Amino acid sequence: MTSKTPLGKLPAAVFGDLDIPRYPQAVIDAFLALEDLTGTVSDAMDELGLCGVVPGCDLPPTLPGRRMAGPALTLRNVEQRDDAYKGAKDRISKMAEIEAHNLAEPGDVLVIEGVVGVSNMGGLSAAIAKRQGEAGAVIDGAIRDVEQSRSQDFPIWSRGVSSITGKWRLETVAINGIVHIRGVQVRPGDLVVADEGAICFIPREAVETVLKRAREIGEGEARRYRDIQDGMPIPELARRTHVYKFSQDQREAT
Repeated sequence: MTSKTPLGKLPAAVFGDLDIPRYPQAVIDAFLALEDLTGTVSDAMDELGLCGVVPGCDLPPTLPGRRMAGPALTLRNVEQRDDAYKGAKDRISKMAEIEAHNLAEPGDVLVIEGVVGVSNMGGLSAAIAKRQGEAGAVIDGAIRDVEQSRSQDFPIWSRGVSSITGKWRLETVAINGIVHIRGVQVRPGDLVVADEGAICFIPREAVETVLKRAREIGEGEARRYRDIQDGMPIPELARRTHVYKFSQDQREAT
């Protein structure tokens, strides 16, 4: 259990679990070892009837080529009712992702259901996240100060960039509750895996099952690539389509 307590920027009712489920490092490493990370995980989730994948074209990463895996630390922002210019004049900010950073453990992924068109996270927040050891962030909304987060080697998957601050325009209303990212429900502690191709939100109760199936799919795809490189005739390749779906005889042979 964590000894951390909220900072007092938000009412107690805003907080869900202060402790989220986390995973053994061996599980995280096993996902990151998948050659086609989100491709095989997405396929495994399809086969298992799990809906939880957001395409990379919807939330592209700020750091091309990066991949990430870690438990979701969730936060929800909504648009403020108050006039933004009044908030700016009075210097009243209702953004509170620092409360989430305060609860973060190394390897966590900050997942924000945000507001489109304004920044839900900037360079200073990314610097805090990096210092806390967070693996990265996924934000259904805009971000700013991208050059700062890039220089800190902190990857963020978001809808895009906006220099318009959210400080006077949005309000943090929930931490470690259920959020929705591009229509996908995410619960605190669900496993987030991401690369340039997609962001996959794996329900925490299905993590081991998805990992097992993703490994099988990856092994089958590797075998198919070897068959192609070894010159297997196309008619034979066609007969072996989806070779990762092993028959019982093939399983026993391997």
